[in-house]
Amino acid sequence: MIDFSKVQRHRQSPESGPSILFFSGGTALRDTSRALAGLTHNSIHCITPFDSGGSSAVLRNAFGMPAVGDIRNRLMALADQSVQGNNGVYALFTHRLSKRASQAELYRDLYRLASCEHFLMHCIPGSVGEIIMEHLQRFLAIMPSDFDLRGASVGNLVLTAGYLTQGRKMGPVIEMFSELATVRGVVRPVVDMDLHLAAELEDDTIVIGQHLMTGKEVSPLEAPIRSMWLTDSLERSAPVHPVVDEGVRKRIVDADLICYPPGSLYSSVIANLLPQGVGAAVCDNPCPKVFVPSMGYDPEAAGLSVADQTRLLFHYLAASGAPEGCQPLKTVVVDTENGEYPGGVDTQALSDMGLTIIDHALVTEASAPYIDGTQLAELLISLS
Repeated sequence: MIDFSKVQRHRQSPESGPSILFFSGGTALRDTSRALAGLTHNSIHCITPFDSGGSSAVLRNAFGMPAVGDIRNRLMALADQSVQGNNGVYALFTHRLSKRASQAELYRDLYRLASCEHFLMHCIPGSVGEIIMEHLQRFLAIMPSDFDLRGASVGNLVLTAGYLTQGRKMGPVIEMFSELATVRGVVRPVVDMDLHLAAELEDDTIVIGQHLMTGKEVSPLEAPIRSMWLTDSLERSAPVHPVVDEGVRKRIVDADLICYPPGSLYSSVIANLLPQGVGAAVCDNPCPKVFVPSMGYDPEAAGLSVADQTRLLFHYLAASGAPEGCQPLKTVVVDTENGEYPGGVDTQALSDMGLTIIDHALVTEASAPYIDGTQLAELLISLS
Protein backbone atom coordinates (compact mmCIF):
# COMPACT_ATOMS: atom_id res chain seq x y z
CA MET A 1 0.00 0.00 0.00
CA ILE A 2 2.91 2.38 0.57
CA ASP A 3 3.89 4.04 -2.69
CA PHE A 4 7.66 4.04 -2.23
CA SER A 5 8.32 6.05 -5.39
CA LYS A 6 5.96 8.77 -4.16
CA VAL A 7 7.52 8.68 -0.71
CA GLN A 8 11.01 9.00 -2.17
CA ARG A 9 9.93 11.87 -4.40
CA HIS A 10 8.60 13.82 -1.42
CA ARG A 11 11.62 12.93 0.68
CA GLN A 12 13.78 14.64 -1.92
CA SER A 13 11.50 17.70 -2.13
CA PRO A 14 9.60 17.99 1.17
CA GLU A 15 8.96 21.69 0.62
CA SER A 16 6.44 20.72 -2.08
CA GLY A 17 4.87 17.88 -0.07
CA PRO A 18 1.13 17.46 0.55
CA SER A 19 -0.83 19.32 3.21
CA ILE A 20 -1.92 16.49 5.49
CA LEU A 21 -4.15 17.83 8.27
CA PHE A 22 -4.43 16.20 11.69
CA PHE A 23 -7.05 16.68 14.39
CA SER A 24 -4.92 15.85 17.39
CA GLY A 25 -3.42 16.75 20.73
CA GLY A 26 -1.03 15.23 23.22
CA THR A 27 2.05 13.20 22.36
CA ALA A 28 0.60 10.19 20.49
CA LEU A 29 1.50 11.75 17.13
CA ARG A 30 5.00 12.92 18.10
CA ASP A 31 6.98 10.21 16.26
CA THR A 32 4.72 10.44 13.21
CA SER A 33 5.18 14.21 13.14
CA ARG A 34 8.96 13.84 13.26
CA ALA A 35 8.90 11.36 10.40
CA LEU A 36 6.45 13.44 8.41
CA ALA A 37 8.64 16.56 8.66
CA GLY A 38 11.16 14.80 6.42
CA LEU A 39 8.50 14.11 3.79
CA THR A 40 6.48 17.32 3.72
CA HIS A 41 6.87 20.78 5.18
CA ASN A 42 3.17 21.44 4.69
CA SER A 43 1.44 19.25 7.28
CA ILE A 44 -1.19 20.99 9.40
CA HIS A 45 -1.78 20.18 13.05
CA CYS A 46 -5.04 21.30 14.68
CA ILE A 47 -4.27 21.04 18.39
CA THR A 48 -6.64 20.93 21.35
CA PRO A 49 -5.86 23.81 23.76
CA PHE A 50 -8.03 22.41 26.56
CA ASP A 51 -5.52 20.64 28.82
CA SER A 52 -6.32 21.44 32.45
CA GLY A 53 -3.66 19.47 34.29
CA GLY A 54 0.00 19.70 35.27
CA SER A 55 1.97 22.87 34.58
CA SER A 56 -0.62 23.90 31.97
CA ALA A 57 -3.18 24.23 34.77
CA VAL A 58 -0.86 26.56 36.70
CA LEU A 59 -0.47 28.85 33.68
CA ARG A 60 -4.17 28.77 32.84
CA ASN A 61 -5.18 29.56 36.40
CA ALA A 62 -2.73 32.46 36.58
CA PHE A 63 -3.45 34.07 33.21
CA GLY A 64 -6.84 32.80 31.97
CA MET A 65 -5.55 31.41 28.67
CA PRO A 66 -5.63 28.34 26.43
CA ALA A 67 -3.24 25.50 27.21
CA VAL A 68 0.06 25.77 25.34
CA GLY A 69 1.73 22.47 26.30
CA ASP A 70 0.47 20.37 23.41
CA ILE A 71 1.21 23.21 20.99
CA ARG A 72 4.78 23.40 22.24
CA ASN A 73 5.15 19.61 22.00
CA ARG A 74 4.04 19.57 18.36
CA LEU A 75 6.22 22.54 17.41
CA MET A 76 9.23 20.72 18.80
CA ALA A 77 8.30 17.47 17.05
CA LEU A 78 8.26 19.34 13.74
CA ALA A 79 11.40 21.43 14.36
CA ASP A 80 14.22 20.75 11.90
CA GLN A 81 17.02 19.42 14.08
CA SER A 82 19.52 19.60 11.22
CA VAL A 83 19.53 23.42 11.29
CA GLN A 84 22.39 24.88 13.31
CA GLY A 85 21.27 25.90 16.79
CA ASN A 86 17.97 24.06 16.71
CA ASN A 87 19.22 21.34 19.03
CA GLY A 88 19.74 24.05 21.62
CA VAL A 89 16.26 25.50 21.07
CA TYR A 90 14.79 22.01 21.40
CA ALA A 91 16.70 21.34 24.63
CA LEU A 92 15.55 24.63 26.10
CA PHE A 93 11.90 24.32 25.07
CA THR A 94 11.65 20.79 26.45
CA HIS A 95 13.48 21.61 29.70
CA ARG A 96 11.47 21.61 32.91
CA LEU A 97 12.38 23.29 36.14
CA SER A 98 12.85 21.06 39.18
CA LYS A 99 9.81 19.77 41.02
CA ARG A 100 11.71 19.62 44.31
CA ALA A 101 13.61 22.90 44.51
CA SER A 102 12.36 25.84 46.56
CA GLN A 103 10.57 28.72 44.89
CA ALA A 104 13.58 30.94 45.51
CA GLU A 105 15.88 28.44 43.78
CA LEU A 106 13.46 28.08 40.86
CA TYR A 107 13.22 31.83 40.45
CA ARG A 108 17.01 32.04 40.35
CA ASP A 109 17.13 29.32 37.66
CA LEU A 110 14.59 31.17 35.55
CA TYR A 111 16.43 34.46 36.07
CA ARG A 112 19.67 32.82 34.92
CA LEU A 113 17.92 31.61 31.77
CA ALA A 114 16.50 35.06 31.11
CA SER A 115 19.97 36.60 31.64
CA CYS A 116 21.82 34.11 29.40
CA GLU A 117 23.74 32.84 32.44
CA HIS A 118 22.31 29.30 32.17
CA PHE A 119 24.20 26.66 30.17
CA LEU A 120 21.10 25.88 28.09
CA MET A 121 21.23 29.36 26.60
CA HIS A 122 24.84 29.00 25.48
CA CYS A 123 23.98 26.62 22.60
CA ILE A 124 21.40 28.93 21.02
CA PRO A 125 22.39 31.33 18.21
CA GLY A 126 22.60 34.99 19.17
CA SER A 127 19.50 36.48 17.55
CA VAL A 128 17.32 33.51 18.49
CA GLY A 129 18.66 33.53 22.03
CA GLU A 130 17.96 37.24 22.36
CA ILE A 131 14.30 36.78 21.41
CA ILE A 132 13.90 33.89 23.83
CA MET A 133 15.58 35.84 26.63
CA GLU A 134 13.33 38.82 25.94
CA HIS A 135 10.25 36.61 26.34
CA LEU A 136 11.58 35.02 29.54
CA GLN A 137 12.23 38.50 30.94
CA ARG A 138 8.67 39.46 30.06
CA PHE A 139 7.38 36.40 31.86
CA LEU A 140 9.38 37.28 34.97
CA ALA A 141 7.87 40.76 34.85
CA ILE A 142 4.26 39.56 34.66
CA MET A 143 4.55 36.43 36.80
CA PRO A 144 2.34 36.60 39.92
CA SER A 145 4.30 36.59 43.17
CA ASP A 146 2.70 33.28 44.20
CA PHE A 147 3.21 31.57 40.83
CA ASP A 148 4.28 27.94 41.30
CA LEU A 149 7.35 27.29 39.14
CA ARG A 150 7.77 23.65 40.17
CA GLY A 151 7.96 21.45 37.08
CA ALA A 152 7.31 24.38 34.76
CA SER A 153 8.19 23.86 31.09
CA VAL A 154 10.47 26.65 29.90
CA GLY A 155 8.94 26.42 26.43
CA ASN A 156 5.48 26.92 27.91
CA LEU A 157 6.66 30.00 29.78
CA VAL A 158 8.12 31.49 26.60
CA LEU A 159 4.94 30.83 24.61
CA THR A 160 2.84 32.28 27.43
CA ALA A 161 4.84 35.50 27.45
CA GLY A 162 4.42 35.75 23.70
CA TYR A 163 0.68 35.11 23.92
CA LEU A 164 0.16 37.78 26.56
CA THR A 165 2.25 40.38 24.73
CA GLN A 166 0.64 39.66 21.35
CA GLY A 167 -2.81 40.78 22.48
CA ARG A 168 -3.78 37.30 23.70
CA LYS A 169 -3.51 35.80 20.23
CA MET A 170 -1.80 32.44 19.78
CA GLY A 171 -1.23 32.62 16.02
CA PRO A 172 1.46 35.36 16.00
CA VAL A 173 3.57 33.78 18.75
CA ILE A 174 3.33 30.33 17.11
CA GLU A 175 4.46 31.83 13.81
CA MET A 176 7.36 33.60 15.48
CA PHE A 177 8.68 30.50 17.20
CA SER A 178 7.96 28.31 14.18
CA GLU A 179 10.40 30.52 12.31
CA LEU A 180 12.95 30.52 15.13
CA ALA A 181 12.93 26.71 15.41
CA THR A 182 12.52 26.07 11.65
CA VAL A 183 9.26 24.17 12.19
CA ARG A 184 8.40 22.04 9.15
CA GLY A 185 4.63 22.33 9.27
CA VAL A 186 1.79 24.46 10.58
CA VAL A 187 0.53 24.21 14.18
CA ARG A 188 -2.65 25.93 15.32
CA PRO A 189 -5.16 25.60 18.18
CA VAL A 190 -8.57 24.69 16.82
CA VAL A 191 -9.92 27.69 18.76
CA ASP A 192 -7.86 30.42 20.42
CA MET A 193 -10.01 30.63 23.56
CA ASP A 194 -9.80 29.84 27.27
CA LEU A 195 -12.16 26.84 27.31
CA HIS A 196 -12.41 23.46 29.03
CA LEU A 197 -13.78 20.01 28.26
CA ALA A 198 -16.85 18.75 30.08
CA ALA A 199 -18.43 15.32 29.85
CA GLU A 200 -21.43 13.41 31.07
CA LEU A 201 -20.76 9.78 31.95
CA GLU A 202 -23.10 6.84 31.54
CA ASP A 203 -23.75 6.92 35.30
CA ASP A 204 -24.97 10.56 34.97
CA THR A 205 -21.82 11.99 36.58
CA ILE A 206 -20.61 15.32 35.15
CA VAL A 207 -16.84 15.69 34.83
CA ILE A 208 -15.23 19.06 34.06
CA GLY A 209 -11.59 19.30 33.02
CA GLN A 210 -9.47 17.25 30.64
CA HIS A 211 -7.14 16.20 33.46
CA LEU A 212 -9.99 14.19 35.01
CA MET A 213 -10.67 12.24 31.81
CA THR A 214 -7.37 10.92 30.52
CA GLY A 215 -6.50 8.55 33.37
CA LYS A 216 -3.00 10.08 33.64
CA GLU A 217 -3.18 12.40 36.65
CA VAL A 218 -6.09 10.74 38.42
CA SER A 219 -7.73 7.32 38.26
CA PRO A 220 -9.50 6.46 34.99
CA LEU A 221 -13.16 7.31 34.65
CA GLU A 222 -15.44 4.88 36.46
CA ALA A 223 -18.06 4.93 33.68
CA PRO A 224 -17.93 5.44 29.90
CA ILE A 225 -18.39 8.92 28.44
CA ARG A 226 -21.92 9.53 27.19
CA SER A 227 -21.33 12.98 25.70
CA MET A 228 -18.72 15.75 25.63
CA TRP A 229 -18.89 19.51 25.15
CA LEU A 230 -16.98 22.71 25.81
CA THR A 231 -17.45 25.04 28.77
CA ASP A 232 -15.79 28.30 29.78
CA SER A 233 -14.99 27.41 33.38
CA LEU A 234 -13.88 24.53 35.55
CA GLU A 235 -16.53 25.68 38.01
CA ARG A 236 -19.61 25.18 35.82
CA SER A 237 -20.68 22.79 33.09
CA ALA A 238 -22.90 25.07 31.00
CA PRO A 239 -22.07 24.42 27.31
CA VAL A 240 -20.53 27.07 25.11
CA HIS A 241 -20.49 26.90 21.33
CA PRO A 242 -17.36 28.52 19.89
CA VAL A 243 -16.81 28.69 16.15
CA VAL A 244 -13.66 27.17 14.67
CA ASP A 245 -10.99 29.80 13.95
CA GLU A 246 -11.36 31.09 10.39
CA GLY A 247 -7.74 30.36 9.53
CA VAL A 248 -8.12 26.78 10.73
CA ARG A 249 -11.39 26.39 8.82
CA LYS A 250 -9.69 27.46 5.60
CA ARG A 251 -6.84 25.01 6.14
CA ILE A 252 -9.34 22.20 6.68
CA VAL A 253 -11.10 23.06 3.43
CA ASP A 254 -7.82 23.25 1.47
CA ALA A 255 -5.99 20.20 2.90
CA ASP A 256 -4.85 17.38 0.61
CA LEU A 257 -5.74 14.73 3.20
CA ILE A 258 -7.55 14.88 6.56
CA CYS A 259 -6.53 12.44 9.27
CA TYR A 260 -8.21 11.55 12.56
CA PRO A 261 -5.05 10.12 14.10
CA PRO A 262 -4.09 7.93 17.05
CA GLY A 263 -4.53 9.58 20.43
CA SER A 264 -6.94 9.71 23.33
CA LEU A 265 -10.30 9.35 21.60
CA TYR A 266 -12.22 12.11 23.38
CA SER A 267 -9.65 14.55 24.75
CA SER A 268 -7.32 14.52 21.72
CA VAL A 269 -9.44 13.74 18.66
CA ILE A 270 -13.13 14.43 19.36
CA ALA A 271 -12.22 17.59 21.31
CA ASN A 272 -11.00 19.07 18.02
CA LEU A 273 -14.37 18.38 16.40
CA LEU A 274 -16.46 20.26 18.99
CA PRO A 275 -16.20 23.86 17.69
CA GLN A 276 -18.97 24.79 15.29
CA GLY A 277 -17.97 24.68 11.64
CA VAL A 278 -15.43 21.86 11.84
CA GLY A 279 -17.75 19.22 10.39
CA ALA A 280 -18.96 21.59 7.66
CA ALA A 281 -15.38 22.45 6.68
CA VAL A 282 -14.44 18.78 6.48
CA CYS A 283 -17.40 18.12 4.17
CA ASP A 284 -16.50 21.11 1.99
CA ASN A 285 -13.23 19.35 1.16
CA PRO A 286 -13.38 16.39 -1.28
CA CYS A 287 -9.95 15.09 -0.24
CA PRO A 288 -9.30 11.63 1.30
CA LYS A 289 -10.33 11.41 4.96
CA VAL A 290 -8.66 8.75 7.09
CA PHE A 291 -9.19 7.43 10.62
CA VAL A 292 -6.23 5.68 12.25
CA PRO A 293 -7.49 4.34 15.60
CA SER A 294 -5.17 4.00 18.56
CA MET A 295 -3.78 0.68 19.63
CA GLY A 296 -3.72 -0.61 23.16
CA TYR A 297 -5.81 0.54 26.08
CA ASP A 298 -7.36 3.99 25.97
CA PRO A 299 -9.30 4.68 29.20
CA GLU A 300 -11.47 7.16 27.32
CA ALA A 301 -12.52 4.46 24.84
CA ALA A 302 -12.81 1.47 27.15
CA GLY A 303 -15.06 -1.19 25.63
CA LEU A 304 -15.42 0.61 22.30
CA SER A 305 -14.67 -1.22 19.06
CA VAL A 306 -13.09 0.62 16.14
CA ALA A 307 -16.57 0.71 14.59
CA ASP A 308 -17.97 2.29 17.78
CA GLN A 309 -15.24 4.93 17.71
CA THR A 310 -16.01 5.63 14.06
CA ARG A 311 -19.69 6.18 14.84
CA LEU A 312 -18.67 8.69 17.51
CA LEU A 313 -16.56 10.60 14.99
CA PHE A 314 -19.55 10.74 12.64
CA HIS A 315 -21.76 11.95 15.50
CA TYR A 316 -19.53 14.83 16.57
CA LEU A 317 -18.74 15.85 13.00
CA ALA A 318 -22.48 16.08 12.35
CA ALA A 319 -22.91 18.13 15.52
CA SER A 320 -20.30 20.62 14.28
CA GLY A 321 -21.90 21.07 10.90
CA ALA A 322 -21.37 18.05 8.66
CA PRO A 323 -24.62 17.97 6.63
CA GLU A 324 -26.73 14.86 6.22
CA GLY A 325 -25.49 12.73 3.36
CA CYS A 326 -21.91 13.95 3.70
CA GLN A 327 -19.13 11.40 4.24
CA PRO A 328 -16.64 13.21 6.54
CA LEU A 329 -14.68 9.97 6.90
CA LYS A 330 -13.98 7.57 4.06
CA THR A 331 -11.16 5.22 5.09
CA VAL A 332 -10.16 3.38 8.27
CA VAL A 333 -6.57 2.13 8.58
CA VAL A 334 -5.85 -0.78 10.93
CA ASP A 335 -3.15 -3.39 11.47
CA THR A 336 -5.05 -6.48 12.58
CA GLU A 337 -1.99 -8.72 12.37
CA ASN A 338 0.31 -6.75 14.65
CA GLY A 339 -1.94 -4.24 16.41
CA GLU A 340 -3.99 -4.59 19.56
CA TYR A 341 -7.55 -3.22 19.54
CA PRO A 342 -9.13 -4.09 22.91
CA GLY A 343 -12.67 -3.44 21.67
CA GLY A 344 -12.13 -5.27 18.37
CA VAL A 345 -12.21 -3.92 14.83
CA ASP A 346 -15.61 -5.19 13.51
CA THR A 347 -14.79 -4.88 9.81
CA GLN A 348 -18.31 -5.80 8.73
CA ALA A 349 -19.79 -2.88 10.67
CA LEU A 350 -17.23 -0.54 9.12
CA SER A 351 -18.08 -1.81 5.65
CA ASP A 352 -21.78 -1.34 6.36
CA MET A 353 -21.01 2.33 7.06
CA GLY A 354 -19.66 2.63 3.53
CA LEU A 355 -16.04 2.84 4.66
CA THR A 356 -12.95 1.49 2.95
CA ILE A 357 -10.77 -0.59 5.28
CA ILE A 358 -7.02 -0.64 4.76
CA ASP A 359 -5.36 -3.40 6.76
CA HIS A 360 -1.70 -2.52 6.60
CA ALA A 361 1.40 -3.14 8.71
CA LEU A 362 1.74 -0.19 11.08
CA VAL A 363 3.53 -1.85 14.00
CA THR A 364 7.19 -2.78 13.61
CA GLU A 365 9.47 -4.79 15.84
CA ALA A 366 11.04 -1.56 17.10
CA SER A 367 7.73 0.22 17.78
CA ALA A 368 5.65 -2.68 19.19
CA PRO A 369 3.08 -2.56 20.65
CA TYR A 370 2.52 0.94 19.22
CA ILE A 371 2.29 2.37 15.73
CA ASP A 372 5.59 3.07 14.00
CA GLY A 373 5.66 6.78 13.16
CA THR A 374 7.59 6.32 9.94
CA GLN A 375 5.24 3.61 8.68
CA LEU A 376 2.21 5.80 9.32
CA ALA A 377 3.80 8.90 7.80
CA GLU A 378 4.74 7.04 4.63
CA LEU A 379 1.27 5.49 4.35
CA LEU A 380 -0.45 8.88 4.70
CA ILE A 381 1.86 10.39 2.10
CA SER A 382 0.91 7.54 -0.22
CA LEU A 383 -2.82 8.10 0.33
CA SER A 384 -2.66 11.86 -0.15
